[in-house]
Amino acid sequence: MASGSRRAWQRMLSGRRLDLLDPTPFDIEIEDIAHGLAFVARWNGQTHGDWPYSVAEHSILVEEILIRLYPTIEPLWRLAALLHDAPEYVIGDMISPVKAALGEEYGAMDERLTAAIHRRFGLPATLPATVKKKIKAADRISARLEAVEIAGFSQSEAKRLFPISNSEILPSLGITLRPPATVRAAYLERFRSLMELIDSAR
Repeated sequence: MASGSRRAWQRMLSGRRLDLLDPTPFDIEIEDIAHGLAFVARWNGQTHGDWPYSVAEHSILVEEILIRLYPTIEPLWRLAALLHDAPEYVIGDMISPVKAALGEEYGAMDERLTAAIHRRFGLPATLPATVKKKIKAADRISARLEAVEIAGFSQSEAKRLFPISNSEILPSLGITLRPPATVRAAYLERFRSLMELIDSAR
């Protein structure tokens, strides 16, 4: 990555050069997102198993949970759930204490990237508050599951740190660790199937 006084570039495998400080939809490709997220580990890699639990795998699970919580939700908002952590393909998955320490600058970069990603794939730059709340509920359920199953938290600790109101869904969910290439392909497949659903609904 090269940086100057006003730009901080990241070169992608697609050949795109994304300005992290001023991102545009034209420099965003789903293949870059899927690849990056498949190699970014959740929980700073502090998880059990022979493979890291990637942000791509987490995103697929969050979209699945969203459908279970809200079976009639529009495909457009399912796509938003799949992309809810998409900026992490370039800025990484920061655990909450690090985000808090970095402060507003990290949050502003995340927001700019999110807006550009959303525009690239036909989502509103800022999601409706009701949709964000639903995705956040699914995200928290995933975090609770991950904490206990792979991140070494006790049930009581996870309940305290990740309170949820839909705990009855947990027994029907599971986590499978897979190689990054497999997860990347699964993420792209889910994205393409959602785009087909969105297009057919228009």
